[in-house]
Amino acid sequence: MPVTLTLDDARDLARAALMAAGTSPENAAITAAALVAADADGIASHGLSRLPAYADQVATGKVQGNAVPALDWTATATLRVNAGCGFAFPAVAAGLAAAAERVRETGIVGVGVYASHHAGAMGHHVEWLAERGLAGIAFTNSPSAIAPWGGSQGVFGTNPVAFAVPRAGRPPLVIDASLSKVARGKIMVAAQRGQPIPDDWALDVDGKPTTDAKAALAGTMLPVGDAKGAALVLMVEILAAALTGGQFGFEASSFFTADGPSPAIGHLFLVMDPVRLGGDQFPARLETLLGAILSQEGTRLPGDRRIAARTKAAGEGISIPDDLAADLRRRAGV
Repeated sequence: MPVTLTLDDARDLARAALMAAGTSPENAAITAAALVAADADGIASHGLSRLPAYADQVATGKVQGNAVPALDWTATATLRVNAGCGFAFPAVAAGLAAAAERVRETGIVGVGVYASHHAGAMGHHVEWLAERGLAGIAFTNSPSAIAPWGGSQGVFGTNPVAFAVPRAGRPPLVIDASLSKVARGKIMVAAQRGQPIPDDWALDVDGKPTTDAKAALAGTMLPVGDAKGAALVLMVEILAAALTGGQFGFEASSFFTADGPSPAIGHLFLVMDPVRLGGDQFPARLETLLGAILSQEGTRLPGDRRIAARTKAAGEGISIPDDLAADLRRRAGV
């Protein structure tokens, strides 16, 4: 039977489990909050299901639980953030906070994060910017999961992209999409639960379609849009890793196992001030566009389901598998 937790209880449990593994209180708190926020939004693949792997990696030193991000302004509007082979969330938060302050002067700021780990639901990072009246776009790479088009060996990660803009009097518009047909985390969850997957999500080690989630994890993911999608995956790999100094997908170790060196991947964020770039017209122009979309029957905006799930979770909590709940309680010592 699934176990239901309030959001506060879930954050407390996750924080305690991370601290017990050797994570600093500050890093544990921000990482726990990010995982619970993913579950609240209905993104279980990026939620508490990740915590056992996170904690094990801290315990072995693959993730530096006490890492303190180092910020380096290399020019007026370019910021490099060394995550120190720690969790991504503290490094991204520090970099975006600094950029959000600077962008009021410069109009646009580029933030490159390197020596980092899994950054979770990328939409949450740019949503934070949009809640402060800014626009943001994010790119990240990840350990190899997608082969070059026509190839059979993984070179790129699933390489999500995310984008957010503010809306007057309404929640920000957030777009968050993996460039594989589905997020790899969804296959991980299916493997954990012994569930099959659709046969057009991934290929096995022999390059054949599979419904076996474990076989898919050992093989490669299919990109969205076939050859065109593979080209976009390459673009994100360059932006997130080559441009920031992060490891490429084929160089990075797994997010899911405790052995090996840090994945040390990269993330790139472009932070924009809509007023500086387009004047005061942006809010009205945005609503004109969104209104044209919603005027058609059967349409909706990206993120509507996420907002509904978040609202429900605020009142009813989140549900996680009972074996995961028992594991987290054991790790937390409660």
